[in-house]
Amino acid sequence: MSPTSLSHGSTAPSSDAMHAAMATRMSVRAFTPQAVARGLIERILVDAACDNLGAAAAPCTVHVLQGRSRQALCEQVCAAHDALRAEPALQAQYPEPYDYYPRQWFSPYIERRRENGWGLYGLLGIGRADKDRMHAQHQRNYRFFDAPVGLVFTMDRALGAEHLLSCGRFLQNVMLHARLQGLHTCPQAAWNQFAGIILPHVGATADEVLVCAMALGHADPDAVVNRFHTPRLPVQDFCRTMT
Repeated sequence: MSPTSLSHGSTAPSSDAMHAAMATRMSVRAFTPQAVARGLIERILVDAACDNLGAAAAPCTVHVLQGRSRQALCEQVCAAHDALRAEPALQAQYPEPYDYYPRQWFSPYIERRRENGWGLYGLLGIGRADKDRMHAQHQRNYRFFDAPVGLVFTMDRALGAEHLLSCGRFLQNVMLHARLQGLHTCPQAAWNQFAGIILPHVGATADEVLVCAMALGHADPDAVVNRFHTPRLPVQDFCRTMT
C-alpha cells in the first residue's frame, strides 16, 4: 500500500490503500502467536493520533499489554468469568463503567444482533443449548483471541460524551492503520464488565474509566472463526437523502 506525499513532508495512504484497509477490516477472533514489534505498535498509534481528536484534547489513553503483563490480566479475568458462571450473584462485584448495550433490545436491532451472534456460533457448530461451548467461546475475548498484543483504552471520567465519540474515532484510526501495516484487530467491549480488575492492572488513576479493549496481531488464516464476516446493511437501510 503506497503512501501519498503531503506538502508538510509527512505521508498519507493512497485512496486505494485506505479503501482496501476499510474493506478488509474485520473483527478477527483468532490470531497467530507471531510477535508485533513495539516500534510498529507505536507507529500505528502515532498515525492514529494524527486526527485532531476532541478539539485537540486527545482524551484517550492507551495501555499496551504484551508478554507477562498481558498473560496475567488474561488469567485474572478468565478466572473471574468462570467464577461468575458458577455464582451469578457475584455480578454485583463487577459493575460496568457505562451502558454499552441498551438495557432492553428492540427491533430492528435485536434481529441484527441475533443474526450476527447465531451466524458466528453456527459457523463454529455451537448450538443454542450448548452452554459450555458458548462460555468457552465468549471467554476467548478475555485471552484477546490469542493475539500477542492487547490494547486497553481509558479516558477521564469527567469528560463528556463528545470525548467518548473522540475515543471511538481514535479506535477506528487504530484499526485502519493496523490494516495498512498488514495487521488485524478486534475491538472488544466484553472486557468492560471486569473494569474493576483491568484498571488497577494497567495502573489507571481513580479518575480514569475503561472505554474498551482491542486485540492486535496477525490473523490466523486457517481458523474457521475468521471466515465469519458480520453482515453489512445496504446503504438504503441506514441513509436518508433529502433534496
